Amino acid sequence: MTTSDMVIDAHDVTLTLGETAILRGVDLAVARGESVALLGASGSGKSSLLAVLTGLERASGGQVTVDGLDLGILGEDALARARRGRIGVVLQAFHLLPTITARENVAVPMELAGHDDAWDRAGEELTAVGLAHRLDHYPAQLSGGEQQRVAIARALGSRPPLVFADEPTGNLDTATGEAIMDLLFERQAALGTTLVVITHDHALAARCGRVVTLVDGRVA
Repeated sequence: MTTSDMVIDAHDVTLTLGETAILRGVDLAVARGESVALLGASGSGKSSLLAVLTGLERASGGQVTVDGLDLGILGEDALARARRGRIGVVLQAFHLLPTITARENVAVPMELAGHDDAWDRAGEELTAVGLAHRLDHYPAQLSGGEQQRVAIARALGSRPPLVFADEPTGNLDTATGEAIMDLLFERQAALGTTLVVITHDHALAARCGRVVTLVDGRVA
């Protein structure tokens, strides 16, 4: 594959905080449309690698290219702009804004990214994840599984080429978690999105097309 086929192209990535080496020469290439699991125990470096790949943390060394952009040469404002529309994130804790409705939670990021049809598209995304009857409900009125469905709709609303799911089933019971992952993989396949799942769960990782295991800040 050529470099243009890669949504993530990271070479010899290091991250040192204080005197502690967190990432120790990580190489990772992820192709467009691929589903990849970053598997590792607590302290393996997978959350730190996520922060580097999303531009929330600057690598101490190496090169990180996401969707053709070299994150290492971008300033903070440029990084923020680069994330909009390019990267979606589904988190364990949902992180929905509690004072606005499900539809508004999905629409607001799209409005910030400059989509004129954000309101209509938010309704379409929520319908696609099975929440057409919950558009005007607030997060506190939704179950955990429904809140995660809203988070998935929010992450995919701008049609980003890359979506990260960080322990997406961690706050859900087993049956709900499996249903959420079924939905996430269905939406990823339907939209052709690249999906990177960060997890310590071997069963969840095995559902991805490829598993990359991190141990002590290195790819095992």
